[in-house]
Amino acid sequence: MEHFSGRRLRAMILPLFVEQLLVMVVGLTDTLMVSHAGEAAVSGVALVNQFNIIFLYLFLALASGGAVVISQYIGRKENEQAGRTSSQLLLLSIVISLAVTGFVLSSAEWLLSLLFGRGEPDVMAACSRYLQITACGYPAMAVYYAGAAICRSLGKTSITMYITAIACVLNAVGDFLGVFLLRAGVAGVAWPFVMAWMISALLITVVCFGKGQAVAYRIRWIFAWNGALMRRILSIAIPNGIESGVFQLVKVALTSMAALFGTYQIAANGVAQSIWSLAALAGVAMGPVFITVIGQCVGARDLEAAAYYFRKLGKYTLAFSTGWNILILAITPFVLDFYALAPETKKLVLLLVLIHNVFNAGAFPYSGAFSNGLRAAGDVRFTMTVSLASTIGGRLLLSYVLGIVLNMGVIGLALAMAADWTIRAVVFLWRERTGKWRNFQVI
Repeated sequence: MEHFSGRRLRAMILPLFVEQLLVMVVGLTDTLMVSHAGEAAVSGVALVNQFNIIFLYLFLALASGGAVVISQYIGRKENEQAGRTSSQLLLLSIVISLAVTGFVLSSAEWLLSLLFGRGEPDVMAACSRYLQITACGYPAMAVYYAGAAICRSLGKTSITMYITAIACVLNAVGDFLGVFLLRAGVAGVAWPFVMAWMISALLITVVCFGKGQAVAYRIRWIFAWNGALMRRILSIAIPNGIESGVFQLVKVALTSMAALFGTYQIAANGVAQSIWSLAALAGVAMGPVFITVIGQCVGARDLEAAAYYFRKLGKYTLAFSTGWNILILAITPFVLDFYALAPETKKLVLLLVLIHNVFNAGAFPYSGAFSNGLRAAGDVRFTMTVSLASTIGGRLLLSYVLGIVLNMGVIGLALAMAADWTIRAVVFLWRERTGKWRNFQVI
């Protein structure tokens, strides 16, 4: 039985890709505008964003846990139970995000000192101001992701794309007003960030309360604490959260490691990473599709259909990612013309992008998006264990060996990243072929 036609799959994939692209564009716009507020503001925003992204991934992990359970109930055609789960996900997201916000606001100075030490006074002042404002946006961020989990579980990815487009425009306009007209420094970009998330949360919540929604929030379900549903959500969310948290810590460690390799390598690595982020969009956009499709098939207990879509979506992701990575690699030399870099730095950037894009096209589709299919089937502990072992043993330790011991510098770090993806891709493909994911049951 074909649960999802090719046309329906493409209708899900394209909006997710556009949404990710919009988020990246507004991120670049933020960086450009805040640069006009002074170096201290740029440094403060950059440092705090490294901290904020930890909570972004926490709320994403929570929403992903809910999306798996919701998708499985939709697959069973138990839309009322899916609605109860969605409502409980909203409640859980609000409770956790308010607790996180309270903790961050009450201990902002201590946290900044712990993470970034005693930096220059103007930089630390910018950090403190930016963190205290943006932390107010955490609940809105969590509420948005909870609502997005419903829309994506239903395959209505165009809704989140339109909301993201509105938020991005408002954020960019707010940045312009805050930085250039009000000259509010970091507050000029912090408050638009918060307002964009609040508007996104409001819009997605209105959609999710809609009577025409197949799966919707209901007030009576939101305020009726359901321990069984909470445990199901958290059984997926906690392993995802641990995995994301460790990955972010390893990224921080690798950033510190890259700082040891000299100015031109640091510059090349920074430019390459901005291009890498663009190249990775295709693979990242496919992640929610795996959760929706595999989750619904497993929920319906149509495991043969789930196995079919594992293969079909794997091929889709591989083809999409390959084409996109080739395009980004082809335009990289032209992009580098806009950077004031030395010739040897540009050559290093090209080599780093080549390494990244080859493996991002061939290995990342199976190490990243494909693994979401296993999670959607309930095979979360295995994916978490493999990802942690590969991230720490493959990426972190191999980065140290190649980058520092063998003196390969940032090239060593790029090769370690490629090895991490390859290890996970092989193991996850093997896991799917063994069929052990069929033995798990979330609901």
